[in-house]
Order: sequence, then structure tokens, then C-alpha cells
Amino acid sequence: MPQCYFVAGTDTEVGKTYVTAALLASAANAGLKTAAVKPVASGCDCTHEGLRNADALLLQEAMTLDLPYQQVNPFPLEPAIAPHIAAMEAGKRLDVDRMVGICRGVISAGADLVLIEGAGGWRTPLGPRSFLSDLPRELDIPVILVVGMRLGCINHALLTAEAIRRDGLQLAGWVANFLSPVSMARPDENLATLKALLPAPLLGTLPFDEAADYRSAAEHLDLARMALN
Repeated sequence: MPQCYFVAGTDTEVGKTYVTAALLASAANAGLKTAAVKPVASGCDCTHEGLRNADALLLQEAMTLDLPYQQVNPFPLEPAIAPHIAAMEAGKRLDVDRMVGICRGVISAGADLVLIEGAGGWRTPLGPRSFLSDLPRELDIPVILVVGMRLGCINHALLTAEAIRRDGLQLAGWVANFLSPVSMARPDENLATLKALLPAPLLGTLPFDEAADYRSAAEHLDLARMALN
């Protein structure tokens, strides 16, 4: 069985895809076969092949296994809005059981490392009574948390870590992602606070990169620090 992790974010627009792609690149640099799934993606473009999402395409590029787009992103949604609203407007149902089945198919496809990227924050709704956090719970996999380094991130990170633990899952590690050249005042002090308070190892600190080159970001990550039971 491969190592499998759910990549969550403290919020939307914190660089989950960038970090996920960097993690994939880091693993590939170590000689591992990799695969990724972004089950739900809103903000898709209409193409002659159907709806396509830039983040899912980036993951498809970064991983080493050759998987069809429909397996990487089984629930594409056109408007760049909350997934449950986009699905409701499109007359679609975001089915967690189907997501679980697709993810298990990817997990059994022969990779050494499989990353499943979330959408928005930990408790993103999929419908009236379901959340995207139900997916890693059903798969029973550990979580990697992407912390967007900006004002308010300490509160968001600690609350997310608490929710992950309450849901019975392990926080295997976290990544500090600096979102702009001046994303926050006192960056070193904020980083030190997060390292002291988050109950998981820091896997890497990604400096702001205007080019958003995930291959370069991979050099700042250390997957060997992952905390596993």
C-alpha cells in the first residue's frame, strides 16, 4: 500500500495546489512514483474535452503516474464559487462515496505516494449534511496542513488542527507558505509560534516565489520529517 495523505488548507487561496505539486516533486526527486487527486474543483474552464481546472492540470503534470483527467478531478465545476453552491446551480450532487471509490482506485494504481487535495478549508460543505472533511475520514488517512502565512494564520491553523484531531485523524505535518513578499509583519516570530503550538512537524517553509515554480519549492521540503503512528 502506498503512503496516502489528504492535503488541507487553513483557508482558500493559501497555495494548497502549489504545495501539493511541490510535495509530489520532492517525492519524485527521491525516486518515488506519485499520484494525486483533486476530487472537487470549482473555477473550471470549458474546453473541447470538457471542464478543466488549472489546479488539477498542474497536479496531473507534477505526478509521475499517467492518469486520465477524469480520475484526477472527478467533480469539476465551472463557476469559481463555493463547491456546494456551484454543484447546486449545475444540478449535480457531490457524492462522498463516489469520491472515496475514485480515490481508492488511484491508491491502488501503483504509486508509492498518493496526495488528495482538498478545496477551501477543512470544513468545506459538499451539501446540506456533508463536508469535504468526510472524505479523509472515510479513507482514514493522515493530513498535511498548508498554512498560508498572513495575518490571522495562527488562529486558523490551530483551529484546523483541532478539528482534524476531533475528526479522529492525525496531522502528519504542515507547510508554511509565504503568499507575498510582505504577507505579514514579524514573519519569524509568527513561524516560531506556529512551530511551538502545532502538534506536528514543519515539513518546510516556502518563500514567496512570484513564478510559483513548484519544482523549486520542492527543494524547501523534507518529507522525512512526517509524523506517522
